[in-house]
Amino acid sequence: MEFSECVSFILIRDGQVLLEQRRADKEFDPGMVMIPGGHMEAGETQLDTLARELLEELNIEAESAGYVCSLIHTAESADSTEVQRLHYYLISDWQGELQCLEAEAIFWQPLDQLDCLEILPDQLALAEAARLYAL
Repeated sequence: MEFSECVSFILIRDGQVLLEQRRADKEFDPGMVMIPGGHMEAGETQLDTLARELLEELNIEAESAGYVCSLIHTAESADSTEVQRLHYYLISDWQGELQCLEAEAIFWQPLDQLDCLEILPDQLALAEAARLYAL
């Protein structure tokens, strides 16, 4: 089975996590609420992708990044499926003001109210981040 390698970033502040609602015109998982992230490009490391995607999607730079876990997600589109290996990183400190550059919307969600998350790997990654980093 071939995987698309992806990096997802869990931003935490004041007991809340930053989530995105994907644009309706996205090929995979359109309109869904999830943890932001993106695909790795050829020759990139996970940390390269993390830095690039944080700038492209949110216009911020991580001051620290802690690895959480890697999980599999089967992303759906109208006519195809993509199996993604999602590498999650916890970001608790960053520079810059958050901007929504690629998603329909970004919003802060309390960690104890995550029933809006629409993919299981995101739920599992947040539970693992809470276990590892005592959130």
